[in-house]
Amino acid sequence: MKAFIILAGLITLGSIFFLYRRNRDIKKLLISLATFGMLVVLAVLGNVTRQVLPLFMAHAALLLFSWSGLIAYLIRDRYYWWVIFSPWLTIGIFLLLELLTGSAQEAD
Repeated sequence: MKAFIILAGLITLGSIFFLYRRNRDIKKLLISLATFGMLVVLAVLGNVTRQVLPLFMAHAALLLFSWSGLIAYLIRDRYYWWVIFSPWLTIGIFLLLELLTGSAQEAD
């Protein structure tokens, strides 16, 4: 599974640079690279939500939708920001839950 994720990331980066070489659109390149970087950061930050399994699964599903939003931007030149930024919702919900319930491993 990890190899598939790394391969998907490399294919996405390759397609970003391939489309740049074909179109020479620097704005699209920078937006695509920034979005890709943000998706990688969201994938790493999503490991925090692993404690709450349904929230972690929702985060993983939203990451897949975000990745497809990036691919749609590369193909159709339409930036679906609400799809791409949707994993922030699960991280926000997790932080809100931690604020309301606190940590279960509090020291005496």
